[in-house]
Amino acid sequence: MKVFVTGASGFVGSEVVKELLVNGHQVVGLARSEESAKSIREAGAEVLMGDLDNLDILQKGAREADGVIHTAFIHDFSDYQTNALKDQKAIEAMGEVLKGTDKSIVVTGGTLGLPLIDGKITEDSKAPAESIRFSEKAFADLSQSGVRASIVRLSPSVYGNSESGFKGGFGVMLAELAKAKGLAAYIGEGNNVWPAVHRVDAAKLFRLALEKGETGARYNAVSNDKPLSMKEFAELIGEKLNIPVKSLSIEEAPEYFTWMTYFVQENCPATNLQTREKLGWNPSEKSFVEELNQYFF
Repeated sequence: MKVFVTGASGFVGSEVVKELLVNGHQVVGLARSEESAKSIREAGAEVLMGDLDNLDILQKGAREADGVIHTAFIHDFSDYQTNALKDQKAIEAMGEVLKGTDKSIVVTGGTLGLPLIDGKITEDSKAPAESIRFSEKAFADLSQSGVRASIVRLSPSVYGNSESGFKGGFGVMLAELAKAKGLAAYIGEGNNVWPAVHRVDAAKLFRLALEKGETGARYNAVSNDKPLSMKEFAELIGEKLNIPVKSLSIEEAPEYFTWMTYFVQENCPATNLQTREKLGWNPSEKSFVEELNQYFF
């Protein structure tokens, strides 16, 4: 297929591009700068210049492709709602030109903050109507309108080595924060857990969802490893960096975690059983702890 990939030079998107090319697909990657365009071309993909505000460009990319993988997001979580709305509009715009076709669009969501079903976040867990997780709403609306839309919901800790060192999602941000403050903290008893997924495994899931995903399907990008509790994670960071570990009250937390306070409180016992069964996905990269030991410390 000819696949239009947004976020094609990003941490996850760049790996998606590689995964698609290795498996025989042609890729057109969205680039918002010449630097991004250069990295996309070097990976072996074509370039379409634009960003999430250029809805006409997004529609052009979707219209001229056989399928779309949307990984782009403005990662300023201090203004999450504004950026989530931009994400929603981008998904809606691309979906509009896919109506009446059999073209697949795979959008990106997250497992963090979803409701629990029998103590777990499963693929049946749906974001409530009042949720600010707008990509999930946009995907659901497209599915109901007949677009072959599915969603890959990432773990809060997406990790993996890259040319510029160890990078990742919220988990890596917390490790960097502890290093900067000289203190590894968690909130309350710290029993809430966060799953993780390697970006290579996530990229494979995006490809499988594009090729075999069902309309309206939700897929959880969660590794098979036992997730760390926030207390266990803080203790690991404290041990590796030789810094103190401390439990903070909910009143103390904002001074340490700032905008991340809400997320750090969330419990995310997400599972991937349906995702593995339906798509034959088998996450097999090194664990988050192994990656931390090798690249961060």
